[in-house]
Amino acid sequence: MAREFQRGHKAKISDLTAGTDLYVGVQIAGPGLTFDISCFGLDADEQLSDDRYFVFFNQPKSPEESIQLLGAQSGDTQSFRVTLDRIPAGIHKLSFTATLDGPGQMSQVGPGYVRIVAGGEEVVRYAFTGAEFTTERAVMLGDFYLKDVWRFAAVGQGFDGGLDALLKNFGGEVAEVLQQ
Repeated sequence: MAREFQRGHKAKISDLTAGTDLYVGVQIAGPGLTFDISCFGLDADEQLSDDRYFVFFNQPKSPEESIQLLGAQSGDTQSFRVTLDRIPAGIHKLSFTATLDGPGQMSQVGPGYVRIVAGGEEVVRYAFTGAEFTTERAVMLGDFYLKDVWRFAAVGQGFDGGLDALLKNFGGEVAEVLQQ
């Protein structure tokens, strides 16, 4: 049975499942809204030190395929495969995010979630609604992070500036390709 997380809840992955091959599903929607759902692989300083670990529609996997974008499936708007024991030592955090592509605000989203599935069984679900946000255009939904062992945190932190603000927070910048 899945553990229900609230914003700020954290747990060791090993307390949730013995598995290291995980499925991460994100469900987010709102009337007339379009979302880009991504995963940022961050270093010990929580920076995107290697652009190859920004996994999104234009770059669907990390170099060693420890993070893979799978697409919409099983009722999820977007999904990922994460193989924790294959993530390089330089990556200390995986931040799963949703940004608006076009007009709108995160306060307009309906009920959504981020969930972790291991061995075909859902082990964690962090549910959220638009009522938790106001003018934000991007949100960090959940993180896997390394603190002696891999852990998961339900984040729910928004950014008014959308993808540009999110990338700057992680030490990156929007390339011309992304802005078109």
